[in-house]
Amino acid sequence: MSQRKHAVAETCPVARSVDLVGDRWSLLIVRDAFDGTRRFGDFQRGLGVARSILAERLRRLVEEGILAVQPASDGTSYQEYVLTPRGEQLFAVVVALRQWGEQQLFQPGEARSQLLERATGQELAPMQPRGADGQVLGAWQAVVRKPTAP
Repeated sequence: MSQRKHAVAETCPVARSVDLVGDRWSLLIVRDAFDGTRRFGDFQRGLGVARSILAERLRRLVEEGILAVQPASDGTSYQEYVLTPRGEQLFAVVVALRQWGEQQLFQPGEARSQLLERATGQELAPMQPRGADGQVLGAWQAVVRKPTAP
């Protein structure tokens, strides 16, 4: 069986990102944090994940600066997990995955959750990569430049 490269050795930003938040539970924890979930028990009930798996994913997300632990906002002895600024930057990733899923994994008219702009109640506009000039780009219009060996 081949050994997986350590993420720090990767020159690909996608590989490093997937190494950190690319598993099912980490992304769903982040999604739920965006939805307002803050406590261990609430994450566990909402996700139906084993305590040991949840504890490990939360530990890693805190260790990597995606979530922070703080005292409970209601003054109880509980602790809460909150998104850090680094974690908040994952919003675009979650929205992109959601929009892809809406387009590819649901039939027209099929019931699904909706992500709405709080101020207007409207669904978010589709996320699309854009060039420096603001024009929408297709995958064929972009190229990856890999670093050369020293």
